[in-house]
Amino acid sequence: MRYVSLMSFTLRQLHYFKALVEQRNFGRAAEVCHVSQPALSVQIRALEEVLGGPLVERRARDVVLTPLGRSVLPLVDQALASADRLDRFARDQAGAASLSLGLIPTMAPYLLPGVLAELRAQNLSLRVHVREARTEQLLQALHKGELDAAVLALPVSQAGLTSVELFRDRFLLAGSWSRLERLSQGVEALRPTDLQPTQLMLLEDGHCLTDQALEVCGHDRAAAGINMGASSLATLSRLVAEGFGLTLMPELAARSELAAVPGLRLHRFRTPEPARTVGLVRRSSTYRARWFDDLERIIRQVGEGIVTETRETQPSTPERG
Repeated sequence: MRYVSLMSFTLRQLHYFKALVEQRNFGRAAEVCHVSQPALSVQIRALEEVLGGPLVERRARDVVLTPLGRSVLPLVDQALASADRLDRFARDQAGAASLSLGLIPTMAPYLLPGVLAELRAQNLSLRVHVREARTEQLLQALHKGELDAAVLALPVSQAGLTSVELFRDRFLLAGSWSRLERLSQGVEALRPTDLQPTQLMLLEDGHCLTDQALEVCGHDRAAAGINMGASSLATLSRLVAEGFGLTLMPELAARSELAAVPGLRLHRFRTPEPARTVGLVRRSSTYRARWFDDLERIIRQVGEGIVTETRETQPSTPERG
């Protein structure tokens, strides 16, 4: 009888095998796991050597499970679930002594002060590690286990990740008074699709807010005349306040930017107002432990508080400054 040491294979190899089963293609599985296809293939072959035979039949366009693969799959599912239960147990026992949280740049400056204050108020010993990065970088960090959770704009459609909606963040039209006043169709009746490419100033390519703004305005990124050069909402606010175009401002950022930027004016679009959905994303294999439920509740409470106050204080017609 052949005895196999449990240390002969790794949880990473099991995750790769699970992704391969779900995607039925080495290339797609490698993309989901954020590794190169050769690296994933090497790990699958190493797992096959340990388990004593091929787990999949390799075909030109896809793969199918072998009898051994079908027998192993339920055990792999059990092993991954057990590993995550152990992770949950350890976190709960420690009271989630540390938390690694990612946020995209168009949310981090506005959510973090309130969220961190609430987290610390509930657990003074909590060590919070924050990473501010663009969506793709945060998703990679989640897959690699470098982050516990990330605050992103939904939807996030990637295998192995689960998201929960937190709140809706409506978009306002931002610019200088003179720019808003010169809109030919009248600011009161304005829809996002009425904005011309040459009127828009957006964040540089790679920010999800840029993609969302282009989508709600009905423009392709290749449209002539769109200025996509600002690196942050703070920079963008100052540029449009000086008359260099118009932009879409999330309610989440509106109060902070209005207070910081003289000359910035905001106007609400007519109903239905465009919006993004803010969500909390985690690995699907991570069970909903107490720390995640607490984090979800706190971010929702802080975020809804900010956008609600903006809706109550921001008039539909900008005041001349």
